[in-house]
Amino acid sequence: MSRLKENIIAFLKWSVVAVIIGVILGFLGYLFHIALEFATEVRMNNTYLVWFLPVAGVVIVALYKICGMEKDKGTNCVIMSVRKEDKPPLVLAPLIFISTAITHLFGGSAGREGAALQMGGSIGYFVGDKLKFDEKDKATATMCGMSGAFSALFGTPVTASVFAMEITDVGVMQYCAIVPCVLCAVVGRFIVQSFGVLPTAYTVTDVPNLSALSLFQTVTLGILCAIVSKVFCIALNKTHTLYEKYIPNKFLASIVGGLVVAVLTFVLGTGDYNGAGTHIIEKAISGKTEVYAFALKILFTAITLGAGFKGGEIVPTLFIGATFGCAVSPVLGLAPSFGASLGMIALFCGVTNCPLSALIMSVELFGGQGFALYMVAVAVSYLLSGYQGLYSSQKIIYSKTKME
Repeated sequence: MSRLKENIIAFLKWSVVAVIIGVILGFLGYLFHIALEFATEVRMNNTYLVWFLPVAGVVIVALYKICGMEKDKGTNCVIMSVRKEDKPPLVLAPLIFISTAITHLFGGSAGREGAALQMGGSIGYFVGDKLKFDEKDKATATMCGMSGAFSALFGTPVTASVFAMEITDVGVMQYCAIVPCVLCAVVGRFIVQSFGVLPTAYTVTDVPNLSALSLFQTVTLGILCAIVSKVFCIALNKTHTLYEKYIPNKFLASIVGGLVVAVLTFVLGTGDYNGAGTHIIEKAISGKTEVYAFALKILFTAITLGAGFKGGEIVPTLFIGATFGCAVSPVLGLAPSFGASLGMIALFCGVTNCPLSALIMSVELFGGQGFALYMVAVAVSYLLSGYQGLYSSQKIIYSKTKME
């Protein structure tokens, strides 16, 4: 009877906390969505703004320095806070909001979900701290915030809930956080949707039936996506290391990085690789892409984030996966549309080491058709992508090849 009482109290406590955090992040997510949409529209209508990217970089570095966040660890800070190894300050939320909007406005190649995780995690931790929670409950509140912000911005509440529980320690799911993560994700998404913002979803065509041929094709694409995921993670890591080694001054690094992106944009004569590039993802899902698009997005994103610009890596990951899958699928005999969707999910799994989240994402983004093939691509990419990932603070608790 005492255990039942304890569970009821925990349920009521976390229900209230999840709703509070979800409402906050729902409104913040909507404002963030509007800010990024506005920034993207202005940039696309005024392509010359990319030449001001070096100045934008200086502003971002200055903002972080003024706020005492010059050694900011980004999403890694939030992940570490779940393991009680760090404390994300509340100032991280407005900082990442403003700096991500600036990055998108002037053409830096970055996403938005990484920013959402930082906003959500810092606000979740702040609420837990103000409610005098112990360290374990603060960690749960942080996961709750990550889930709510991811859901509010991307419109995939189930993926967001599982991702928040899966991302920190791969192989160990903190099911104690399932109620706050789920409720916060649903509330956050409901708030944003009530303002008329539709969830992210795509229509995939020519999904093959499960057969020996489609299985072989999917396994092959999964292997290739695992390789690309490793290339992307290495590119991000090496670029950051090169900046620190040769241009340790962060102001100068942001100027150089911004100038390189501006020159590349001018040389290519297109802004397809600036910002998040969601319109290119939609184009790839419709079966159209440039063969080299995925490689250029890797280059643009590595240069941008390595130079100190802010945003996230997840939407660029989806961009790279969609364009790569679309480009290589005809060689494998797959329809470009289905290949693009497989590439998105397989690459997401490869860089995050979150197979369950990736599998659920395939349903929320594309529907349930071809579920078994998505599962195959996810499994192959997870195993072969190794132990690297987007986030250095992430821990893979168990071996990918042997039972522990």
